[in-house]
Amino acid sequence: MATKVDLNKQAKKILKIAEKHGVEQNFFFITAFKRYQVQINILGNLERAIKEQGMLVTKEYVKGRQNVYTNPAISEYNKTATAANQTVVTLMKIITTLR
Repeated sequence: MATKVDLNKQAKKILKIAEKHGVEQNFFFITAFKRYQVQINILGNLERAIKEQGMLVTKEYVKGRQNVYTNPAISEYNKTATAANQTVVTLMKIITTLR
């Protein structure tokens, strides 16, 4: 069974690393870190939506026909996760370059 990761705790660890290297007040770090926090929040909301709505959703058309589709929250979750991963890479570059 997988261990649940506390993303807020992980964000705090990133902030501590930044403080250790003296970049926590750098404009680029601050804006990237805030962006990362927003992305984490979005991911949490999308994850809840997927759990509540399920992997498949039904669309009803004008004539009453129903079609089953993959929940669009899954695609948005994947896009946001990719963006969050890229933001972490940026944060780590900022930390290692400016230290």
